Amino acid sequence: QVRVVESGGGLVQAGGSLRLSCAASGNIFSINVMAWYRQAPGKQRELVARVTRGGSTNYADSVKGRFTISRDDARNTVYLQMNSLKPEDTAVYYCDCLVGWNVYWGQGTQVTVSS
Repeated sequence: QVRVVESGGGLVQAGGSLRLSCAASGNIFSINVMAWYRQAPGKQRELVARVTRGGSTNYADSVKGRFTISRDDARNTVYLQMNSLKPEDTAVYYCDCLVGWNVYWGQGTQVTVSS
C-alpha cells in the first residue's frame, strides 16, 4: 500500500508565496508521475501541474510563470512552489502519484489567498 501526505498549505495575502510538499511512502519501487490538483468550492478538481519521472513538466495556463513543480525521487516527494498568489488560487490542493498502474491521492491541504 502507498500513503500520500500533503503539507504546507495555509493563509497568505495576495502576492505572497507558499511551498507545498507531498511525500509518498510504502510499497514504492518508483513513481512515474507526480501531480498537483486543486478544487475550489463549487468547482471541479483541476490539474495544476505535473512532473514525470524523466523531469518533464506541464502546467495549467492559469499558473504558468507563477508556480513551479519539482520532485525529489530519493525522498519520494514532490513540491509545488507557488509565487504571486491570487485570491483565485484559493482551493484545496491535492497530490497524486502514479505508482505502476495505480494512482494514489493525498487528503489535501487548504490554501487560502486573501485580497
